[in-house]
Amino acid sequence: MADQLSPDEKFNLITRNLQEVLGEEKVKQVLQERALRVYWGTATTGKPHVAYFVPMSKIADFLKAGCEVTVLFADLHAYLDNMKAPWELLELRVKYYEQVIKAMLESISVPLDKLKFVKGTDFQLSRLWMRSI
Repeated sequence: MADQLSPDEKFNLITRNLQEVLGEEKVKQVLQERALRVYWGTATTGKPHVAYFVPMSKIADFLKAGCEVTVLFADLHAYLDNMKAPWELLELRVKYYEQVIKAMLESISVPLDKLKFVKGTDFQLSRLWMRSI
């Protein structure tokens, strides 16, 4: 679907239902050259719920517009929030979140080929990352 959309049509999908768009001209310029890269993060502090459909509806627009979407599961953040959930539980939550998010998007017929997931602890505890902050 996204391959058949013009850059203007992609821009309209990307920006629909948004109250404010910063850098419109830059977004339009990028869309002329390549797919837009989008990042969204969520802390895995509990169970995803119906309110997740709000960001999922926007992520659906991004994916339908051909954007490359990365979802960060902030497991380290979730651990530091209350330090009550053991790491084993946080690992299971990450897997659960990924399955729930995929199912939510599939339920509204969204292509998942440009969707990827990363886990915060896969890079946030590395020496390279720690030196950069």
